[in-house]
Amino acid sequence: MTNRSRPRILLIGTGDTKADELLFMQRCIGEAGGVIVMMDISVLGDPPYKAAHDKHAVAAAADKTIEAVIASGDENSSMTLMALGASRLTRRLCDDGEIDGMITIGGTMGTDLALDVALGLPLGFPKLIVSTIAFSHLIPPERIAADLMMILWAGGLYGLNGTCKAVLSQACGAIVGASRSAIRPRPQRPIVALTSLGKSCLSYMVELKPQLEARGYEVVVFHTTGMGGRAMESIAAQGGFAAVLDLSLQEVANQLMGSVVNSGADRLMNAGRHGIPQIVAPGAIDMVDFPAWLPVPAELADRPFHAHNRLLASATSGPEDRRRIARAIAAKLAEATAPIAFVLPTGGIQQWDQEGEPLHDPEGLRAFVAEMRAAIRAPVELHVINDHINERGFVEKVLAIFDRWVADAVVPAGKVAVERI
Repeated sequence: MTNRSRPRILLIGTGDTKADELLFMQRCIGEAGGVIVMMDISVLGDPPYKAAHDKHAVAAAADKTIEAVIASGDENSSMTLMALGASRLTRRLCDDGEIDGMITIGGTMGTDLALDVALGLPLGFPKLIVSTIAFSHLIPPERIAADLMMILWAGGLYGLNGTCKAVLSQACGAIVGASRSAIRPRPQRPIVALTSLGKSCLSYMVELKPQLEARGYEVVVFHTTGMGGRAMESIAAQGGFAAVLDLSLQEVANQLMGSVVNSGADRLMNAGRHGIPQIVAPGAIDMVDFPAWLPVPAELADRPFHAHNRLLASATSGPEDRRRIARAIAAKLAEATAPIAFVLPTGGIQQWDQEGEPLHDPEGLRAFVAEMRAAIRAPVELHVINDHINERGFVEKVLAIFDRWVADAVVPAGKVAVERI
């Protein structure tokens, strides 16, 4: 149980190289009302303070001695082993109720370790990384925890200064405040994940969400613009859903086409790996996203184009690329260990692909539909419908599959509240 007035904050860092910064953060956390718990992840040196969890304890959590860590090869192999130990030890402290929040500090090396630690913690447990590469494309999407907070460690390369003190003090206040006020998820009803791309591009969620809620489910909708899909995959990897309605796969197409607006190579994989039943549809797979403030990528320069806003623009992929995307989707689904139904709406897969809209491309749609029909193999169920994905027939098909799975106990029954008179 979190101590609301004096939350216990785990502070992780290399005390042999960043002692000044860590001791400053210790002071800031104490002044903000937190109780500090230090974890030292140094490899070669020792900090000028006694950590509650020293480097020997971290190495031991990885089933190694610190000497074995040092002898493992180079700094990369050593810190990878320390990351394993820090992740295991931090999760143990969390599960045993000994800490209420976690904050780490580092450059690329410390951030590499910190990302593993954050991924090992449950959703809702406050986690903050102070990093010289916060928000950088050096960090692959699949390594970012669903609810991770990050702040750029400006001016933090070597020693304390006024600029980095401003950042570190903010971070310390933020983690104490988050740990004091965080509400951990304790769902009263089974959780269903639903992916969509806004409401203007894919509108099925407007009807699906209340229908599922009426059946006794808590519905969590994820916006598939890169980090939304990453959050969904991160929670699915922890077994956090009763079912997944993954109806917007644009991030899969983006990753395959080299767009930075993607959720990592494991998109569309984690629910299946963890035995979670899925209803899947190819919402918006024809769109390749890119930053609207950059030139249109050369390979898409002659394709239909739509600028959604000043941040995000999309162009359509060609017929051959859509065939490749279809095969990639089918290959991912084939690896699942739980039931999957794939709904293929032949009338269109996003709002702007209809006649008269800027991304209308019937040839590309036909190519995708034909390849998708050929690529799907049992035991994946294939449901081909004539509707557009934004039409009522699509929603009715998804709900029919879902209701059948509930009746067959593939999906746990919802918990509908009984109104008391």
